[in-house]
Amino acid sequence: MEAIGNGVLFYAFALLLAALTHAALSRRRRYDPPLPPGPRGLPLLGSLPFLRPDLHAHFARLARDHGPLFSLRLGSKLAIVVSSPAITREVLRDHDAVFANRDVPAAARILSYGGDAEIVWNPNGPTWRMLRRVCVREMLGPAGLDAVYALRRREVRASVERIRSRAGSAVDVGVEMFLATMNAVTRTLWGRTLEEGDERSIEVGREFRMLVAEITELLGRPNVSDFFPAVAWMDLQGIQRQMRMLQHRFDQIFEEIIEMKKRKKQRGGSGEDFLELMLRLEKEGGDGKTPFTMTNVKALLMDMVVGGTETASNTVEWAMAEIVRKPEILRRVQAELNSVVGRDAVVEESHIFRLPYLSAVIKEVLRLHPALPLMVPHCPSATCVIGGYTVPAGSRVFVNVWAIHRDPEIWQDPLEFRPERFVGDGEGGNQSWDFSGNDFRYLPFGSGRRICAGMVMAERMVAYMVATLVHSFEWQAAAEGNKEAAEEDMEEKFGIVMKKARPLVLVPTPTLASEDLYS
Repeated sequence: MEAIGNGVLFYAFALLLAALTHAALSRRRRYDPPLPPGPRGLPLLGSLPFLRPDLHAHFARLARDHGPLFSLRLGSKLAIVVSSPAITREVLRDHDAVFANRDVPAAARILSYGGDAEIVWNPNGPTWRMLRRVCVREMLGPAGLDAVYALRRREVRASVERIRSRAGSAVDVGVEMFLATMNAVTRTLWGRTLEEGDERSIEVGREFRMLVAEITELLGRPNVSDFFPAVAWMDLQGIQRQMRMLQHRFDQIFEEIIEMKKRKKQRGGSGEDFLELMLRLEKEGGDGKTPFTMTNVKALLMDMVVGGTETASNTVEWAMAEIVRKPEILRRVQAELNSVVGRDAVVEESHIFRLPYLSAVIKEVLRLHPALPLMVPHCPSATCVIGGYTVPAGSRVFVNVWAIHRDPEIWQDPLEFRPERFVGDGEGGNQSWDFSGNDFRYLPFGSGRRICAGMVMAERMVAYMVATLVHSFEWQAAAEGNKEAAEEDMEEKFGIVMKKARPLVLVPTPTLASEDLYS
């Protein structure tokens, strides 16, 4: 009987404890802020069936209905979308450390050697800080870029010579700028272009361009594996398989280049490019605190090649498209270049710092056409409260820079291409509009500790190439059409990198004083 009585007492105590725990959790849930509002979606699938191909514009439309911070279920993943400067400040400054990690897509994890060996997808921590420090200090900072300016100049002048040879004929500006950018990046990385030398090198160079285009297309394609991670191993769409093949081919090319570098060093080659610096760091084992491996070498090469080519060349293409369709803007840029450079000289990178109107044009291009319209998704490491709502740990957080840059409450006539808004004090106050990410109304390169590491290089390359194209040639649309056709020509194609839906095809006419200036 005593045992039965003790059992009853224990059972009663357990029930009481369970009741108290349930009450405490219910009280906590009552006082926890709710999730951000958003569309209800369907069971299991959430809002997946209702997503539109123009995801950045689709999210902007949802923000008008649900507010500047909203949530939606994408399969088993919770997505949080930020569309206002105030909330962006909370995410990228006030809670910068919490949101400093990435939600790595399945395809990107394959491309980036696991997602923890490079800069873009690597989680916040000592390895990421070491890798970023190496890249910014040795290559992507002002001093590193100054040291290899001659290499960039060589590729820009080679591009001018190619375009000059096609004067009077149609030129695909995007293709030409991609080639120039890729050659400038690869020459900076390992001292030569992929198309330099024998027929084998030329063949690899052509393949390289196709690989980069395929990779950016796959990274922007919706993937079931990202919406339902539990079935990612099945690779239902074959995206991971395709990315694995592309990554393997890149890896082979990198191995060839690395072996070439090692042979050059054995023969006593002079100078040290960025790849040679990384190989030395790999041989030394890192910085003494964090190891630096051959996987880090190849992953950083992948970062630079994929991240530094499409974004810059697309921005140049957008810039030329906007300038050519606005003759008054084109004339003003040309007048500034003629005043600073003249017709009997060529543009140098040092000139761009004396071209304030050109700088305003580039800033306006990046306002209307940010290279990454939703930035790289963030992933909070802990649950926190943003804008009065709960943002759970592990959710996928999009910052809709495209929507912020086109908000009529921030920008006057936001859909108009008007560089004057960046001249002087700019629009909306006496601030200095720059790319630092300190003003959350304008952040084409992001903000906080995950701001784009290649920002300085992108700024220089884009301005230098646009200035060179406008200064060296007069440009005319290959097929003049009506206004409606011109508007359609500015349509966007959404992806992780935003492109023009239709290639920009223009006819160049040389304008410099001497033929020798095109050599």
